[in-house]
Amino acid sequence: MLECNLLRENISCDFTGIAIQKPDELDIVWPYVSGNRNEKYKYLTVRYGKGIAGKVISTGSPMTIASFPNNIIGRSTDYPIMLAEKLLSAYAYPLQFKGVPKGALLIGFRDSRTFSQDDKDKVQTTVQKVEALLASNYFGR
Repeated sequence: MLECNLLRENISCDFTGIAIQKPDELDIVWPYVSGNRNEKYKYLTVRYGKGIAGKVISTGSPMTIASFPNNIIGRSTDYPIMLAEKLLSAYAYPLQFKGVPKGALLIGFRDSRTFSQDDKDKVQTTVQKVEALLASNYFGR
């Protein structure tokens, strides 16, 4: 949670969140968020391969949305975190556990944005910290 708060302040984005695939399941949840406008994230469950987090986890590659819902793959309803938090732009980067993508770190804005290389570098630096924390505290259970 601390890393989400620090990243949100460091980039001055509206929202940061960590999506994680449940152990031994395909469902993806959002256990850690910062800058949320409501509590809807607590009830969101996305299937593997759906939404920004599901696509990042299934491909193991970062994903950018510059102007939601324009130019997205699938329907807007497949992106519940974007809808719940009224995000118009987002950048998500995969979180690995033992070399396998099991989560995503997302930064988002409630307006249309492009993401600088500096923003992406800050996300990647935070990803390394979060992966270490999740390995011992979430996946290590």
